[in-house]
Amino acid sequence: QVQLVESGGGLLQAGGSLRLSCAASGRTFSSYIMGWFRQAPGKEREFVGYISRSGGIISYTDSVKGRFTISRDNAKNTVYLQMNSLKPEDTAVYYCAAGRGMILTTPTSADYWGQGTQVTVSS
Repeated sequence: QVQLVESGGGLLQAGGSLRLSCAASGRTFSSYIMGWFRQAPGKEREFVGYISRSGGIISYTDSVKGRFTISRDNAKNTVYLQMNSLKPEDTAVYYCAAGRGMILTTPTSADYWGQGTQVTVSS
């Protein structure tokens, strides 16, 4: 069992930066692939990016490439999402997810979810 708690969301203007954190409970954090998803009002939850267990493989959805960076600290049981050059279309609830598989690009591939943190970007 893994419990995930996100933090760092907020309201900011377009062009700004924000860093989300996701703290995981338990001693098996490094055995999970970690990912970030987001869900805007009226839309389905969508993939943002994921990072492999060692951090050696990172993948992003096209719309955030070059602006968002995922990292993890296995010693701190924490995964991060650094978001730069934010746009109004990035407005959503951002969710942290953990998966036992080899990739984490769809909501169905996640085994655990955090409660989500709201990110609102004004124009």
